[in-house]
Amino acid sequence: MNITALDGQMLAVVTVSALVFFVIVWIGLGVTRAREDMNNRLAVYGRASSGSVRDEELSKPLAQRTIGPVVLKLSGFLRRFTPVGYLEKKQHQLVLAGNPGNLDAPSFIVIKLLTTVAGLFAAFFLSDFGSDSMQRIFLFGMPIVLGFFGPDAWLQRKIDDRRQTMLRALPDVLDLLVISVEAGLGFDAALSRVVATVPGPLSEEFFRMLQETRVGVSRRDAMRHLMDRTDLEELRSFILAMIQAEAFGVTIARVLRVQADEMRVKRRQRAQEKAFAAPVKLVFPLVFCIFPALFIVLLGPAAISIGGAFANN
Repeated sequence: MNITALDGQMLAVVTVSALVFFVIVWIGLGVTRAREDMNNRLAVYGRASSGSVRDEELSKPLAQRTIGPVVLKLSGFLRRFTPVGYLEKKQHQLVLAGNPGNLDAPSFIVIKLLTTVAGLFAAFFLSDFGSDSMQRIFLFGMPIVLGFFGPDAWLQRKIDDRRQTMLRALPDVLDLLVISVEAGLGFDAALSRVVATVPGPLSEEFFRMLQETRVGVSRRDAMRHLMDRTDLEELRSFILAMIQAEAFGVTIARVLRVQADEMRVKRRQRAQEKAFAAPVKLVFPLVFCIFPALFIVLLGPAAISIGGAFANN
């Protein structure tokens, strides 16, 4: 196969991959905007005239007006065909990820189905560009695997990023809580001050907990809901300590001080663990990248000189 054919194959692969990616992003944006539009319509129901609503609908992007509602209706239809417990698992993962794009589990399943179908179409197109059977199998299977597992990988990445963000912010939030409570504020007032001062997903979850307590949910139940929405071990220990302190009448300031000290110690231990793991992680780059280049630089001139000496002899 000549260079021109290879360049044509690479161009076709890149073009199809970019097209599939564009279609997936376009569908995803249409679904998220359509869901947000549904919530907005419910919020302003009855307060707008039909003409203004029609003009507003026509001014929206095509994906939001066409693809989004179709996906939402299809999600309700596919709900009955999903395995038992699968939707609940995906919904819990979406909650842990912070509900990106206001997606729910059925909409996520439909997006996953559409990406898989798009990967299948791309697989039939790309498999013709393989020079042998192994390349054809790889080009056929790769788009399908990416289309099927891509949304799950994206969701898991969102969950991990959100957990890391909350884990980094937790010691500072607890320190601010300790300062506020020791200054004379109550726990709810101190938590409101923290929510207004520190941005991020952890403050958003605390704000949601405060909103639940204000509508009549007990503080213990609101804390347990927070624990279920975050699934963070350090935050779980803090919430359990607060629940026990409330049950046994222990001073909240003392519990907060102990928890803040413990979180700072854990943060220091995590930093030390990463520092101790750095030499081990440097072994493979040193052995496979740096040492070969170093040997070539040091032993290359000597090998050339020895080869020249044997050639002269």
